[in-house]
Amino acid sequence: MFKTLLAGVLLAGSVVAVAKAPVVPTDEAARAAMRKAGAEVLFWDSAQRDRNFRAMETIFPTLPVRAGKGVRPLSRGRALGFPTREIDRFVAAQNVAGLIVIKDGRVRLERYARGFGATQRWTSFSVAKSLTSTLIGAAVRDGSIGSLDDGVIRYVPELKGSAYDGVTVRQVLTMSSGVSWNEDYTDPKSDVAQMFALSVPDGEDVTVAYLKRLPRAAAPGSKWNYNTAETNLAGVILGRAVKMPISRYASQRIWRPYGMEADAAWQTDERGHEIAGCCLSLRLRDYARLGQLMLDDGRTRGGRALLPAGWVGEATRVHHPFDAKGNGYGYFWWIGPDGYRASGIFGQNIWVDPGRRVVIAAVGSWPSATDDRLAADRQAFFTRLADAASR
Repeated sequence: MFKTLLAGVLLAGSVVAVAKAPVVPTDEAARAAMRKAGAEVLFWDSAQRDRNFRAMETIFPTLPVRAGKGVRPLSRGRALGFPTREIDRFVAAQNVAGLIVIKDGRVRLERYARGFGATQRWTSFSVAKSLTSTLIGAAVRDGSIGSLDDGVIRYVPELKGSAYDGVTVRQVLTMSSGVSWNEDYTDPKSDVAQMFALSVPDGEDVTVAYLKRLPRAAAPGSKWNYNTAETNLAGVILGRAVKMPISRYASQRIWRPYGMEADAAWQTDERGHEIAGCCLSLRLRDYARLGQLMLDDGRTRGGRALLPAGWVGEATRVHHPFDAKGNGYGYFWWIGPDGYRASGIFGQNIWVDPGRRVVIAAVGSWPSATDDRLAADRQAFFTRLADAASR
């Protein structure tokens, strides 16, 4: 069934109706089909992206991140007072499927397009990285991770003798391990395209098996290099530390206590482990709540601390600067002079402006995985929305 489903998706370019999400494949032919599908996601056409980004859990195996009964309300605030035609133009130009603006915990704008709606889920791609960072913080708070300065091999001893021997958890969180990695989304032979495309021996973790092969390019901590596998490794570290699937840990430490409104679905690799650097499917309002959690300094509405004291500030400060304008990288968060963001390819984004107490989230389907012009236009538009929300 799994192989038939993938063939239908990849050849016909549409999601096949199924009764439930695919299960983790158990035979090598099915695993090979799953690896092929994963490698081809980066090269789907526009129609495939529109159909599949809202239904990834019907294509790939996932694990649920369960929501609880108590939902953190996002009450309706007064209308934003922003020209509708400009919002329409932005939505069309950026292939936006959902856009939401939160000011002081109240919804000031909520827009859906491309056939997407409030009760549907949309894939996050690398927005999941920022959630993984937050879960690492939760594990530090509950003592499962002793220190961010612990060596990686304390939690993943299979990497002893590899390029990750001598790298700390903190260096993984800041993507400064110094391990060689190619994140070129346009190259089918890049590491990011190949990391789940190769056969893995039985009994080995998919992420760890790939990372063991990589050489060192720089001294640990000396150089920043964007590396999705670094976040997947953070997920391996997290799962080993908390001794449970990270989807269950996310439910226990974030989804339920903070009050997410609906279950999320976290895509897994062929061994059934969550892909910590990618591919969490969730509702638009829960994207916004992830940003609001950071604005709330990791605390619930009742004041319960979900993260260590000072974690949000530390995670969202510049650890590796990009330029003199205040842009840089934190703990799987992108930092700018006016706030910080979680960002995923093809237009997924959560932007948090702490100074104005604004969260803006957008999901969509850009024509390419990354686009500097679209990113700059989006940030400029988000800034205008934040200005309007603050008046």
